[in-house]
Amino acid sequence: MSVVEEIREQQKQALSTMSFKEKLAYFWDYYKIHTLAAVAVLIIAVTVIYQLATNKDYAFYATVLNAGTVQYEDTTAAKWAQEFLEYAQIDPDEYQVYIDATISLSASTDPQYLAANQQKLVAMMQSGAISAQIAETETFEEYAQFECYYALEDIMNAEQIEKYSPYFYYTDAATFEQDDDTAAGQDAAASSDAAQTDPAALIIDHRDPSTMEKPVAVGVIITDSKMLQDSDYYKYLDNPEYNYQGYPSEAILGIPLSCKEPEMAIRFLEYLNLEEN
Repeated sequence: MSVVEEIREQQKQALSTMSFKEKLAYFWDYYKIHTLAAVAVLIIAVTVIYQLATNKDYAFYATVLNAGTVQYEDTTAAKWAQEFLEYAQIDPDEYQVYIDATISLSASTDPQYLAANQQKLVAMMQSGAISAQIAETETFEEYAQFECYYALEDIMNAEQIEKYSPYFYYTDAATFEQDDDTAAGQDAAASSDAAQTDPAALIIDHRDPSTMEKPVAVGVIITDSKMLQDSDYYKYLDNPEYNYQGYPSEAILGIPLSCKEPEMAIRFLEYLNLEEN
C-alpha cells in the first residue's frame, strides 16, 4: 500500500467513528482553503458570465462637461438616458443609453483628476464612443479649435438646418490655419504676438457668422432648452460673471467627428425640446 493510500485509509477509519457535526468540523479544518478558493472562482466565473450575457452596446453616449451639478446624487443623467431610450425607440434588450455628467475640466479641478478626465475624453473621442458632447462656451471653443466637431451643415438636412440655424454656434475656421502659416514661415514677431494672445481676451460673438472670416457652425446653443432648464446642469451660467470672449457663456452641443451615427445626436437635439420653452 502506498503512503497516499495509507493516509486515505486512516482518514476513512477516523471519519467512520465521527458524528455528523464532527465530520463537518473535520472537513472545515482540512479543506476550508480549498473550499473558499473554489467558491471564489465560482463567484468570479458567474459574475463574468453574467456581465458578458447582459452587457449591451451603447446606442448613444453623451458627455456633459463641467455640468456644475450640485446634487448629491445626479438623477438627471439617468432620467435623460431612460427617456431618450424611449424617445428614440432604441431596443433596450439590445442597446443602452448613457449620459455622463461626471467630467470636470474647469480650472478648479484637481490637477490629477483633470489629467485623467482629459485622457479619458481623448481616448473616447478617438474611438468614436461619444455621440454628442455638451460643454460651456470656453471648453466647447477649445475643442472646436482642435476641429473635433462636425460642421452641422454637412450632416443636417435642409429642414434641420432651418430648424436649428437660429441656435447655431459658429467658430472661425480661419484660426485653424494659424499653426500651418507659422510653420510655413510667417513673420516671427507676428507669430510671437499670436502665441501670446489670450483667447479669453478676444471679443467674439459666436452667434454671428458675419463677424468671422470663415464661419463654421459646429454646435447648437441649448442654454434655453426646456430639458436643460428643468435640470440642475449649468445653473452657474445664470451668473452674469460667467462670460467668455465678451459674451455670456452658453451651453452648447456638438457632434464629434468620430461619431459613427450623427443622426442619433440630432435626435437627441429633438429630445431636448429646444423650441418648446
